Amino acid sequence: MLDPMDHTPAAQRRLKAIHAHLTATADESPSHLRSNPTAGEFFSEQGYSVVLPEKLQTGKWNVYRSVRSPLQLVTKFPNHPEIGTLHDNFVRSVDTFRDYKYLGTRVRVDGTVGEYKWITYGEAGTARSAIGSGLIYHGIEKGSSIGLYFINRPEWLIVDHACSSYSFVSVPLYDTLGPDAVKYIVSHAAVQVIFCVPQTLNLLLSYLSDIPTVRLIVVVGGMDDQIPLVPSSTGVQVITYSKLLNQGRSNLQLFCPPKPDDIATICYTSGTTGTPKGAILTHGNFIASVAGSTRDQKFGPSDVYISYLPLAHIYERANQVMTVHFGIAVGFYQGDSMKLMDDIAALRPTVFCSVPRLYNRIYAGIINAVKTSGGLKERLFNAAYNAKRQALLHGKNPSPMWDRLVFNKIKEKLGGRVRFMASGASPLSPDIMEFLKICFGCRVTEGYGMTESTCIISFIDEGDKLGGHVGSPNLACEIKLVDVPEMNYTSDDQPNPRGEICVRGPIVFRGYHKDEAQTRDVIDEDGWLHTGDIGTWLPGGRLKIIDRKKNIFKLAQGEYIAPEKIENVYAKCKFVAQCFVYGDSLNSSLVAVVSVDHDNLKAWAASEGIMYNDLAQLCNDSKVRAAVLAEMDAAGRDAQLRGFEFVKAVTLVLEPFTLENGLLTPTFKVKRPQAKEYFAKAISDMYNELSRTDVSQKTL
Repeated sequence: MLDPMDHTPAAQRRLKAIHAHLTATADESPSHLRSNPTAGEFFSEQGYSVVLPEKLQTGKWNVYRSVRSPLQLVTKFPNHPEIGTLHDNFVRSVDTFRDYKYLGTRVRVDGTVGEYKWITYGEAGTARSAIGSGLIYHGIEKGSSIGLYFINRPEWLIVDHACSSYSFVSVPLYDTLGPDAVKYIVSHAAVQVIFCVPQTLNLLLSYLSDIPTVRLIVVVGGMDDQIPLVPSSTGVQVITYSKLLNQGRSNLQLFCPPKPDDIATICYTSGTTGTPKGAILTHGNFIASVAGSTRDQKFGPSDVYISYLPLAHIYERANQVMTVHFGIAVGFYQGDSMKLMDDIAALRPTVFCSVPRLYNRIYAGIINAVKTSGGLKERLFNAAYNAKRQALLHGKNPSPMWDRLVFNKIKEKLGGRVRFMASGASPLSPDIMEFLKICFGCRVTEGYGMTESTCIISFIDEGDKLGGHVGSPNLACEIKLVDVPEMNYTSDDQPNPRGEICVRGPIVFRGYHKDEAQTRDVIDEDGWLHTGDIGTWLPGGRLKIIDRKKNIFKLAQGEYIAPEKIENVYAKCKFVAQCFVYGDSLNSSLVAVVSVDHDNLKAWAASEGIMYNDLAQLCNDSKVRAAVLAEMDAAGRDAQLRGFEFVKAVTLVLEPFTLENGLLTPTFKVKRPQAKEYFAKAISDMYNELSRTDVSQKTL
């Protein structure tokens, strides 16, 4: 592969030769380049991507880049090449957007939650300088690890900016990881300062002896007169955030700017198994990732973003680098996911980033409201939906009448101003993506990424009407598929090549903190990051995720199962709030545990005339289980699941899968080993029931 940083005469001649074979086009088609007939010597264009040979002289033509930057991977914002670090990014925005709104929270008046109150970019910049100076005042040295142990609020970002400007390393501590994981991360990353909230302070103090590297605990939202005295023998000082702010103001220090290759953060991934791994991400990683994924985006200070996805996770972290760069206002949710829709209505965001789990609930809520609204309103919705769908499919502008009659009311569910929606963390079904486009009348995109790639690896290009894929490469990386023969995935597969998705470029992380062995497992000698995801290239240079190396399992008859794919199918059922599909090599069938949608279950029971004392009784009713399974079967047939992919038994539970009960990761993916243990009795009972009805179920 050509290295743009290679300045040898031979490399420069090759680049010059490729340039000579390219001519730009002026049309607005997805392809921005037209190759001369002999350019095939260097690359082949595939719609939204280009394909290059991995080695110039030998090797397969199997490396894909975005057609918008085929010759050089993006490392900087094209209009601002001076921005090389997160510090540079924020300094420019404080200067450019000084008096614009930046961070907003809802003000509590007389115990009630009111409108959003804002601080400006300039005010946030001043607070950043004070917090960084305060840490230096307490003797915290450049390169020290700073822990952030609280959920999304303005202080989180201000502390993070302070870390960037004074060359500290931020280490997010998931508020839902639990004390054992927090203790492990604090010790593993040698965290010296922890920013926490009053609710978590006593917990931290209870195991101070287990985290000896900690010297300072800063309580965000704490009152000076309520801070407990800590014995001096511990060597730990506890102060409030406001006190640190004042100490910094009185002792302001010059910035200690980092370099692009310096560590910005150690981001621990909870994952679905094992001990947390600390992904080392540099300032350059973040700048390249966001520059490459937003090059053609037109955001600005008039945009408003709602922050509720966990800031400790890379998805929201990268989004915050984007909001800073474009001067976007960021409003925070109250911290209660049950009140999120109320916060959205008050904030009225224009940019909305979420995960399929929430989009599925929005979809289910709208469909349920339509079906219960009565014949005329349901017919009107269907007519409007189909008319708008046909117009969009044929590249025409839908009649504004349909928005006035139907869709403006739906848009109000997200405040009425959303013009950009993004989905990530897990696959969004194509029909729900189409539904969002039609109902909200805005651009809807889906991205694919991971912590180790500093978020976005690929995303759906603007103007691409096809769903069911994750788009073309981020302009800051290149992608290839590697054969996985044990799963029968190869680059020679027809009609499209298949294999493990591997990524290379300036977005790839430096490695796992203090873990060379696991780093070598995922980054090979040529610099390719092996994601563990299985992908295929669709026509037009679009990447589609089709499987997972780690989460697949084999049934007794030898069939491989990708449970997340099946769970996404069942998630569309009205009874299903969440779903955990289980199988193993001892059994030939799948079973599922379903966390039920309480409202829809009650409504169905009433319509069927079923009497019950409580919802738990309903969940245990065999007639109810049969009805839920029948609807799941219908969804499976619609999605054309193969026979062995249908679950054969289901257990209904009232309790949702949550971060708190340990069944979800912070990106709302099911923690499979934990769920297996949590529902062990239910799984055993389902297989026992199946074995009684089918003696061939068990493999001896």
